[in-house]
Amino acid sequence: MTAAHHDHRSLGRELGLFGTDPLIGAGLPYWLPDGATVRHALEEYVRDAERRAGYQHVYSPVLGKRELYELSGHWAHYADDMFPPLEAPGGEQLVLRPSLCPHHAVIYRSRSHSYRELPLRMAELGAMYRSERSGVLGGLTRVRAIQLNDAHIFCTLDQVAAEARAALELIRAAYRALGIEAARYRLSLPAPDGKYVAAPDKWRRATALLTEVLDGSGLPYEAVEGEAAFYGPKIDVQLADAAGREATLSTVQVDLHQPERFDLHYIGADGSKHRPVMVHRAVIGSVERAVAQLIEVHGGAFPAWLAPTQLTVLPVSEAEVPEAEAFVRRCADAGLRAAASAPERGSLGARVREARLVPYQAVIGPREAADGRLALRLRDGRRLGPLPAEEVLARVRALVAGHSTELW
Repeated sequence: MTAAHHDHRSLGRELGLFGTDPLIGAGLPYWLPDGATVRHALEEYVRDAERRAGYQHVYSPVLGKRELYELSGHWAHYADDMFPPLEAPGGEQLVLRPSLCPHHAVIYRSRSHSYRELPLRMAELGAMYRSERSGVLGGLTRVRAIQLNDAHIFCTLDQVAAEARAALELIRAAYRALGIEAARYRLSLPAPDGKYVAAPDKWRRATALLTEVLDGSGLPYEAVEGEAAFYGPKIDVQLADAAGREATLSTVQVDLHQPERFDLHYIGADGSKHRPVMVHRAVIGSVERAVAQLIEVHGGAFPAWLAPTQLTVLPVSEAEVPEAEAFVRRCADAGLRAAASAPERGSLGARVREARLVPYQAVIGPREAADGRLALRLRDGRRLGPLPAEEVLARVRALVAGHSTELW
């Protein structure tokens, strides 16, 4: 396929993954059933990976009082990218959040913490909103309503490097499972004349920590001025789209600013209050941008664990339809997404072509129906079998559960 064929905007619509409508608005795509299935699989993967890594999941509101963002520094440094406040009854001004970190800081300070609890890893797949200019909106890569895989780690200064390294490894493991590759790693620093928090000592300390992490990782990276968050430096993982344009997907940030603004603390071994460090971290970044990248890299032929339909069952004739439907039910019971393609949809060859992006195509003819077997075709053209239906089910289930990019 050419780059044009891999453009996620056209391919996503062609495959029935997502769409847009002027009545809903620019930068506000909706998800169709197959796209929602890919999104759900992606969200389930990252939640499970985070849980295994010791994260605790929370939910927080998509709105916050204007004062919340004044305290965090977003109002002073990021207001141009935020939607105007909503006037609420009683004279309160509510804002659609541009970030989840202020909410997580408030959750952290809602109760006292001991040094024994740290690092405390708090994660959320939450919605946030950016007032992007209409001229930069496009497909799933630049949107106004974002579902972000966000997390904040509250830890001691001595724990920062280890937590940032662990976050970087979570990102690299996710990319392996997704079958995507980083275009480059970037150490994002402030510009000399940018609109950043004025705290030179904090910037130097945070930058030194992230530089240590990158140097120790062995990954090639480059330092770029003008790309930092307003409150601190960050490691950005850059991906390239079909046209070669770069965008940030994943990030690790060190924040010494907001813990001070929100007066966050923990009780140390000496019985005194100490200030934690806040490590911001996104493994897959926004779900929208991650799916856009997956569409462009795989051309719709997603890894089996992400595919909207993982297995298509193809009865050769009407006589094998009951066996095909029974196997689809067995797949569903095993947690797999399967569907039968009945003979009324066309010839066997036509149905095979129709299911060309489905990882597994199981053909059931008279002989297979009699023996409880399947003639298995893989998406890459390989033909296996006839194999016992139970063997096919167990093998596919294991590959999907292991988030493998291999077909067999």
